Amino acid sequence: MGSTRCGLPALSELSRLDVDTVVIGGGAMGSATARALALKGVDVLLLERFEPGHKNGASHGASRNFNVSYADPTYVAMLREALPLWRGLEGETGLPVLELTGIANHGNNPDFPLIHEALSAAGIPSEALSVAEAERRWPGIRFDTTVLYTPEAGRLNADAAVAALQASAVTHGAQVRHGARVLSVRVLGDDRVSVLIETPTGEETIVARRAVVTVGAWTQKLLGDVLELPSLVVTQEQPAHFAVRDPDIVWPGFNHAPDPTSADYDWWYTGIYGMFTPGEGVKAGWHGSGPLTDPDARTWLPEPAQLAALQRYAREWLPGTDPDDFVPISCTYTTTADSNFVLDRVGPVVVGAGFSGHGFKFTPTVGRILADLVDDSAPAPALFGLRSRR
Repeated sequence: MGSTRCGLPALSELSRLDVDTVVIGGGAMGSATARALALKGVDVLLLERFEPGHKNGASHGASRNFNVSYADPTYVAMLREALPLWRGLEGETGLPVLELTGIANHGNNPDFPLIHEALSAAGIPSEALSVAEAERRWPGIRFDTTVLYTPEAGRLNADAAVAALQASAVTHGAQVRHGARVLSVRVLGDDRVSVLIETPTGEETIVARRAVVTVGAWTQKLLGDVLELPSLVVTQEQPAHFAVRDPDIVWPGFNHAPDPTSADYDWWYTGIYGMFTPGEGVKAGWHGSGPLTDPDARTWLPEPAQLAALQRYAREWLPGTDPDDFVPISCTYTTTADSNFVLDRVGPVVVGAGFSGHGFKFTPTVGRILADLVDDSAPAPALFGLRSRR
């Protein structure tokens, strides 16, 4: 069990219960968890430090890849669950969240055969396309190897997803409070946790049976003294939107892996991901290569060398874009050593963290898993446990 931070709890804290479960962090994962708990009939309060639509974390913007190209059975099973959950959210709220544009994967990824095999076993379609066929379909992209195309992949609207999740949570009985910064979490017992929050009118303490912490880049700051966490590396990522030359070109999402044995790729930082964002252009970015950052002291400015390399990528590999007409954007990654998530419970504290730049597509599944940890109805997959990292 995690330790208390300020000595023994007061008797009043042990005897009172303000809400069954408090969810700390109202980005995608916290909002999905609050909704899942509300659907179970749990008395739940969602606390978010910033106002709606903020850009301080990792859940803003109009585009995230709904990439289904995984070989690991845990992730494939989560994908199979996520798609109908996203569609159910859209049906309930009337807000469009997911568009299946397909994703074209190419480059030197030795796992492509394993991915194809895993997806086929799960009933998720994928097909191999020649470079010529891929460039005929999508002339805005230059391809360098056989393409693994997944038609049931696409683009998620992150802003719309968070809004829909919170609207649904409220519809089903959850309370949502913005402008409530959590200052500390104290474990009072197996079924008691005290949460100190800062609001525009002063400080307030909330006592709950469970606390779910989904604060992204702030996880170590909030929970570092409460429970033992694995290494969580926070970086400021700087993708950009590039203007398109022809508005009539069709764009899939794309993932492009470099060949580490070839000097042609020695200027690359990592693999590249991207997708077309309506009204903004083609988003492209390096994966998890940004500078280390403190989420409370970000520069918000692109790192010049990485931005120049990103422009070079657009110039050489995205002929459908204008590499000199772009808008940089900024978000945070919170990355674990193995890029697997942290989904676990210690005493009354449930943590969801370390989504490592690839978690958004799984949001409704993650919300369901964290909600199940709250009421002990099902364990999280072993891949995401805290014990496995000790």
